[in-house]
Amino acid sequence: MMPSRTNLATGIPSSKVKSSRLSSTDDGYIDLQFKKGPPKIPCKAIALATVLFLIGSFLIIRGSLLLAGYISKGIFSYEGADWAVPVLIIGILVFLPGFYHLRIACYAPKG
Repeated sequence: MMPSRTNLATGIPSSKVKSSRLSSTDDGYIDLQFKKGPPKIPCKAIALATVLFLIGSFLIIRGSLLLAGYISKGIFSYEGADWAVPVLIIGILVFLPGFYHLRIACYAPKG
């Protein structure tokens, strides 16, 4: 007489476990394993885009005020009309990538 086998995970004797044969059309895959989970939100990239957008906006406003002459001397003594164009250029270079990525992040939930 053979000793009865038990399922080690549950401790149930194998004589009490119900089993059935798989159909011949079943290939062992289930639909659930092919479903994709919800996409992760890239919080760091969105935060960086927001920071670039805000810094670029600040520099563009500051550069245009320097160029127009509303700000003659700021906190630093070297600010004036001769610094207006470089501040504007740097502001535009920082603003554009921030605006672009922030726009993509806003349109992403819409599809």
